[in-house]
Amino acid sequence: MNDAGRSVGPARGAYRLALDRVLVIHDEIDLPFGEIRSRVGGGLAGHNGLKSLRHSLGGSEFVRVRVGVGRPDSTDPEIVAAYVLGRFSEPPAEVASLVSRAGDAAAAIVAGEGGDASPPGTVPQGPGSR
Repeated sequence: MNDAGRSVGPARGAYRLALDRVLVIHDEIDLPFGEIRSRVGGGLAGHNGLKSLRHSLGGSEFVRVRVGVGRPDSTDPEIVAAYVLGRFSEPPAEVASLVSRAGDAAAAIVAGEGGDASPPGTVPQGPGSR
């Protein structure tokens, strides 16, 4: 994910997509484990993958499905990096459910429905809204 822009940027160009048609699903330490939120644009909060995407895409106004993974008890960058790159401590069934719900949220956005994870008006609703 840290270098996601290296592949997403050229793919966007090949498909000639507007920036707001790019959908990114990413981990979010600022959300508790299990919480999912969707939005267009926003800050990067030190997320190296999002920084790479912004650089390669030329902006940060892409659609995001933010998947809460929780935050470690430390702000030390090495501990935070080890936390987000390490294995989940939650039971496998909870992790599987989280991944499935994140996929459902992304599918709802692609279908133009927004889904439960997306507050009204955060993502385009229905055909012709882009």
